[in-house]
Amino acid sequence: MRTLFAFLLIVGLAYNCGPSHNLVSSNPETNTTEQDMVRIANDDLEYEIIIIEPGFNTWLASVAKPEGYYSQSYLESRNRILVQSWNERVQQPYTYQPTLYEMQIDYNSNIDYGYEVNYKLYNYFIYFQLTYKQQLAGFVPRI
Repeated sequence: MRTLFAFLLIVGLAYNCGPSHNLVSSNPETNTTEQDMVRIANDDLEYEIIIIEPGFNTWLASVAKPEGYYSQSYLESRNRILVQSWNERVQQPYTYQPTLYEMQIDYNSNIDYGYEVNYKLYNYFIYFQLTYKQQLAGFVPRI
């Protein structure tokens, strides 16, 4: 199975200058708890999303709009724009904090990833923007 993208947050002790944020395949031996990891797999498409971020799972369950609130087409259109903005920031490490935007997200708008992947990716972008006080693609993050 190919990994579409994964998020890994290593809290500031390693670098002592803020969080480090990688979009790479996760290492199962990292010091995270099960509550810090969200894994969504679409076996039909052979893609998965892994989000390892302290607090995201709790935020998703308690603060984010429930599944079904947004249409899949809305989520896909927002994700296209947000991923593009994210990837542009990855390519500008002198302008944007490189510890937040380390690697690009491989999101192909011609692939139907399904509702769950789009829902959790979109909500991760909202969580990321609110947590790190970022604004991707000119959208004010709102819940």
